Amino acid sequence: MKLNLRSDQNKDKQRDPYYYKLASILVALIAGVYILSTLQETIIPLAFSVLLAILLHPLCSWLERRKIPRIGAILLSIFGLVVVLAGLVTLVSMQIGGLAEELPRISKKTDAFIDQGLTMGEQYLNISRSEQVSQVKKYLITALSEGKTVILNTLLSTTGAISTFILIPLYVFFFLLYRDFFRRFVHKAFHRIEKVKLDGLLKKIYEVIRSYLSGLFLVILIVGVLNSVGLLILGIPHAIFFGFLAGFLILIPYIGILIGSVLPALLSLVTMDSPWYAVGVIGVMSFVQFLEGNFITPNIVGSKVSVNPLAAIVALFLGGQLWGLSGLILALPITAILKVIMDAIPSMEPYGFLLGEPEHEIKEEIAIEKEREEQRPPRRKPRYRKQRNRPAEGEGGIQKAPIPGAD
Repeated sequence: MKLNLRSDQNKDKQRDPYYYKLASILVALIAGVYILSTLQETIIPLAFSVLLAILLHPLCSWLERRKIPRIGAILLSIFGLVVVLAGLVTLVSMQIGGLAEELPRISKKTDAFIDQGLTMGEQYLNISRSEQVSQVKKYLITALSEGKTVILNTLLSTTGAISTFILIPLYVFFFLLYRDFFRRFVHKAFHRIEKVKLDGLLKKIYEVIRSYLSGLFLVILIVGVLNSVGLLILGIPHAIFFGFLAGFLILIPYIGILIGSVLPALLSLVTMDSPWYAVGVIGVMSFVQFLEGNFITPNIVGSKVSVNPLAAIVALFLGGQLWGLSGLILALPITAILKVIMDAIPSMEPYGFLLGEPEHEIKEEIAIEKEREEQRPPRRKPRYRKQRNRPAEGEGGIQKAPIPGAD
């Protein structure tokens, strides 16, 4: 009985570290999610600053190689980014100005639709026009009163986000200025790991993020071209503007497709002769959105960051739920960075394997196994004694030699 009790106690002691480890992992995950959600106003601008710093690093390095001081190169790089963004804003404002010229025709069409609606209400519902107008006014007043709080909360959150995002250029400046300093910090923080391995890991993370940014730009370009082609075929005015606007709005989860398809659909209702054009607009953009969500983004952006499509889709949904639009943009690069770090840690390598592309990961596994087989020394055959496999005494004519002095 004592032996059985001792064996049970030993088993319990062996199980305890596993449960402690599992509990600590769960507590760390919950605390991490809480911190990311609570401090998002500080963490999100820092994350975007890192992305922009990596985006501007090649230009900054090129300017430094042209004998320009680092501070001057950083300022010129940031100024170039601001100029590009200002150019995009100018193009958008010009397109909006072109849309403003359509307002008189849009207002006439809108009045005609309202008149048709009031006439149908009189014919089929037996409701006078005055009653219909009064009911519509009542619904509008209630909707506006209920929407005041939503609008105020949205304005407050937007103002806070804008005031926080103003610090991004300052963050970018310091990230580029102190990049060597941060590298030395990583070497000191992980001094037990060789510097060559740490530098390789940092270089891989840098390449992954830069590839993600190029992949994201490619997705927006493809979606904008597909939307523009579909709208041009339908004959919708300002098709290129609405096509690329929807391409940029794919970054907004759930609402982006609604805004991107409703605006040209409403324009087609008031400018085209048939309502089927609006249905065609919604159909084209819904199809492009389906392609983008299931094939384009997972395969292009996911392949750029070496993340399989399933992990990319799950990361996009989790990032959107945690940080909204910002989380949707940051989900894939953060997942790719986690994969690079997991691949470098032996105990976390299976999870990095799970996030990667199956074909690529399997090829790497096969290549590693071949290298190990080649590095192994060849097996030596066991040496047999000379006496082994010899015929026994008296067999085959072999006789035992006589011992001298023996009778």
